[in-house]
Amino acid sequence: MPTYRYECRSCKKIHEFFQSMSEAPVKKCPSCGGRLDRLIGMGAGIILKGSGFHNTDYRSQSYRDEAKSDSAGAKSETPASSEKSESKPAADAPKKDAPAKSESKPKPAKKKSKGD
Repeated sequence: MPTYRYECRSCKKIHEFFQSMSEAPVKKCPSCGGRLDRLIGMGAGIILKGSGFHNTDYRSQSYRDEAKSDSAGAKSETPASSEKSESKPAADAPKKDAPAKSESKPKPAKKKSKGD
């Protein structure tokens, strides 16, 4: 059941009433007896869960078929990549993709001049 907000025309107080949607609006202010006006509320946030609410749910059949074949292809490639991981290179052997480390001497610190 929603909460409705009303403003009194006489005393300008804001009142909130927890009412069902089918219930008639409150017309009399409980404070002063003046006339109430129902205020337009901000409403509640709507949460859409499940399938059917995103644009990907309405893709064409050809797109869905292609996506299935792509995911099936990715699954078949997974065992091949695990074979590569089993043959690990030696710990002290350089990696092929890593650039060679250059041995450089540390640079001496710059001296500050008195003018700075």
